[in-house]
Amino acid sequence: MAIIKKPSKNYQAISCSLHSEYELAILQQRLVDICWKDKNGESHQKRLMPYDLSATKGEEYLLAKAEDGSEYKIRLDYIVCINQN
Repeated sequence: MAIIKKPSKNYQAISCSLHSEYELAILQQRLVDICWKDKNGESHQKRLMPYDLSATKGEEYLLAKAEDGSEYKIRLDYIVCINQN
């Protein structure tokens, strides 16, 4: 029997179609322009190469690298916009 962890109270699940877009960008190894807000509400915008999706404590994250090698772990419900190139 699998144990399913409930998401934190403030995590908002994203739509399946949006989740599929992230998976497709990963499979196609495509650079994307991502806008997101961090947990403090500060806005960020970067061109990133998504390489995986992960889940921790019921929250889902996009794992991505910038061109300079910096790594990012962005909570999916914090992503405001994504433009695929």
